[in-house]
This record gives sequence, C-alpha cells and structure tokens, in this order.
Amino acid sequence: MVRNRIFIACRLLFLVGALVALPGGAQTSEKSSAVENLPSAPQPQSLQSPARALMPRQAQLALVAVLQSGNGRQDNSSMTPVSPPPGQAPNGPMRLTRTQAEQLALRNNPRISVGHLLGLAQHQVYRETRAGELPTFNGAITAVDANEGSRIGAGALTASRLLEHAGAGVTLSQLITDFGRTTNLVSSSKLLEKAQNANALATTEDVVLATDQAFYNALEAQALLKVAQQTVTTRGSVQHQIDELTKNKLKSGLDLSFADVNLSQAKLLQLDAQNNVDSTVAALTAVLGFDKQVQYELSDEETQLPSPPPDVDVLIHTAMQQRPDLQALNYDQQAAERFRRAQRDQLLPTVSALGIAGVTPVRPDCFGGCFPNYFISSWYGALGVNMSVPIFNGFLYTAEASEAKYRAKAATEKTRDLRDQVVRDVRTAWLSANTAFQRVSVAEELAKQADLSLQLAQGRYQLGLGSIVELSQAQLQQTDAAIGYVNAQYQYRLALSTLNFEIGVQP
Repeated sequence: MVRNRIFIACRLLFLVGALVALPGGAQTSEKSSAVENLPSAPQPQSLQSPARALMPRQAQLALVAVLQSGNGRQDNSSMTPVSPPPGQAPNGPMRLTRTQAEQLALRNNPRISVGHLLGLAQHQVYRETRAGELPTFNGAITAVDANEGSRIGAGALTASRLLEHAGAGVTLSQLITDFGRTTNLVSSSKLLEKAQNANALATTEDVVLATDQAFYNALEAQALLKVAQQTVTTRGSVQHQIDELTKNKLKSGLDLSFADVNLSQAKLLQLDAQNNVDSTVAALTAVLGFDKQVQYELSDEETQLPSPPPDVDVLIHTAMQQRPDLQALNYDQQAAERFRRAQRDQLLPTVSALGIAGVTPVRPDCFGGCFPNYFISSWYGALGVNMSVPIFNGFLYTAEASEAKYRAKAATEKTRDLRDQVVRDVRTAWLSANTAFQRVSVAEELAKQADLSLQLAQGRYQLGLGSIVELSQAQLQQTDAAIGYVNAQYQYRLALSTLNFEIGVQP
C-alpha cells in the first residue's frame, strides 16, 4: 500500500512539473533550469546478505545443549554492544545484524525458557512413573493406650483385640512383576519426555523464524521510509519552484494548489512510513524478549546471496529426519502405543513382596491366665508374597484398554497427516525460494534498464526533444524498479528463512 502511494505521488509530482515547464519558448531557460534542479528518483539499494546456510544436525543439537545449560542462556561476547539481561532494554541504540538478532532472541525470548522448563517438568513425570518399579521403604512408630482386652465392635469385620503397647518398625514393599504394565508406563513417560524436548526445539525454530521475519520487515520499513523522505524532498522542491513562478505571475494559483496538495500527501505518506517503522521495531523488540522499546541500528551482512538448494527431494528427506515437530509426534505415537499396552496389561495379575520388621519395647507383661501370648518377643518380623488377580470391576479395565487403543490409532494418523504436510510445505517453500531468487536477477536487470532509460529521458528533455510526460514516466519506472529490486531481495531472504524452517534447520 505504501509503495502504491509513492507511485501515485510521483506521478502527480511530474504532472505538476509538466505544468511548470511546458509554457512557450520565452521560458526555455527556465525549463532547462527546472530540469537540472529536479531531484533524482530513489536508487536501488544493494542489500546483499547471505541467508542462513544449512547446518548439520550435530551442530543443531550442540546449540540446544548450550541453550538448555543455564536456563537457556548463552554467552555471546561477539555482539556489539553486549546485550542486557533478559527482559531489560539497553540504554543506547543497539547495532544488530540478523545473526545477532537470532542469538539474542534465543537467549532472551521467554518462549525458549518455557519450552525448557516444560521439558524439565516432563522429566519429573518420568521419575514419578519409574518409582513404581523401585522398592518402597517406610518407617512407623506406634503407641496405643487401650482398654485392655477390649475388641473393636463396629466399623470393620475384624475383631482385633486392643492392647496397650508401643513399638517401632519398618515396612518394605517391592513389585515383583505385573507382566509389563509398569514397564510400559515408564517407557511411555520417557517417550513423552523426548516429545516435549522435541517441542522445545520446535519452539526454538519458531522463534528464529519470527526473528528473521521481524528483522527483514523492519529493514524493509526503513527502506520505504527513506523513499518517503525523498518523496517529501522532491515535492518540496517542486512546490518551491511553482511558488516562485506564481509570485512572478508565470503560473496560476491552481498550479500552486496542486503542488501544495502533493506536498501534503507526501508528508502523510512519510507519517505512515514512520508509523510502519515504529510498528516493525516494536515487533522486533517483542521477539528479542525486551519489555521496553529499543532503538536499533539494523544492518545486514554484505556478501552475495546464495542460490537455493537444487534438489527438493534431498530437502524433503532432511525434513523427515530433522523436523522437531514431526519427531515430537513420532514420540507421542510411540508413547501412546506403550500406554495402550500398559492399559491392556491391567487385566493380568500383579505379584508383589512385602517385608516388615520392628521392636515392641512397651508391651503387656501378663502372660499367664490374662490374655493369650500376644507379645512373647519384643522383636517381630515377617516376609510375604501377594498375588492380586483382577476378576471383575464393571468392565473398567476393558474400557480403558479400548480407549488407549483408539487414541494410539489416532496418534498414528496424526503423525501420517503431518508427514504429508511436511512434504507439501517443503516443496512449496522450495518453489517459492526459487521463484524469489529468479525475481532478484530480473528485478536487478530491470533497475539497470530503468536507470538507463531515465538518463536518456533527461538528456532528451534537456535538449528539447522530449516532453515532461516522457521524463515523468521514466522517473516513475525507475522508482518502481528500485523499490521492486529492494523488495525482491527481502522476499528472497524471507523465502530462504522459511525453507530452513520447513526442513528443520537451525541457525
């Protein structure tokens, strides 16, 4: 929208210039002077920075290890200036390249910390499940002040005799086998932990892509602001020329009113461009993890743009191996299958062992005709084995097993659906990157031809062989080509970032 406004404004500007410069031969010298003072249209900007190259998986995992150490923080002494603590904005302008912005976002963005903390929480769930395989060791101290010889008469089927005593002991219980249920539950929890770690890696790639988009959007907005500023300067110069001609009675007030309107439109265009810059900078600040507005000096690496990868099949294979969201779904599918087995195994018996030992230093000392000999020895101990066999519980275990089976099948279909989407997205991103790369060379050639056309049109106009309409058309085409060349470069960089994201490659 901003670019269309610039084109319309430039066309109106050159039509006003035609009104100023097309009077009779008595004003030939004024026409030549006006042509010489016409500002040049915006020139194509050379923005040659490499897109992120493909990184091997080993380096990717190393980056994740660095991020996970120290709550996802990493040292980056090469940044200029040194970044402040997470959430705090720097005092002065921050000079950033795209690579530095990515590193700063990976260190400060709260989504990175959230993914890491959720992975740690899921690890504790795994430990909770694994506790079912380990022995349970409890201690107890009991003291009873009872009515000697009385029995419990209500509240239970047992009729335990109450005796005054005090003792302490320990109890040890250990699962012997439940025919694979607990083992499958532990495996399911471990796979869910791996899935959460893969989701954390996917979040990292999301943050990287969002940072690239915000960075390039900010650079593009700044370039459009420069175009708008040049438009204001150009229209201001034309308005000043027409104002002088109107004062000398060489032009009418209508020409001056057109020039004033065009200048006001250019100023409005500049305000919109400035607002766009502020909006994109605010988006970049949020991605970088700062809670206050920051001023940036954005710059891009000055090297040649790399060509896109030639073989899409290799990229699809890489995506199948490295996409963290696909890995997370694969782990979820395996976890659902393990849980299905665990729910099925509830129908099988459970065998466990129980040991108990202790001492009763305070006990009844009446062993004769009072009561039976309840406390012959002060020490006690026993060891037993118990088998629990489920017979009927209202079909609860059968329903839970069926539910887990259907959920496992749904997880399988969900994984297959994502695989199809990955193939489609990688192929689409590769096609977009190739098209964008071709547009860069075409836009560059168009910009060169538009520059040459403008030079020829200016020469013809100065010699009196061309009209102001021809010159204005050449300037308009040159401006359009310059903006198109800049946009083509940014679009190609974004296309490469999207392609890297689709195949699961980290910076």
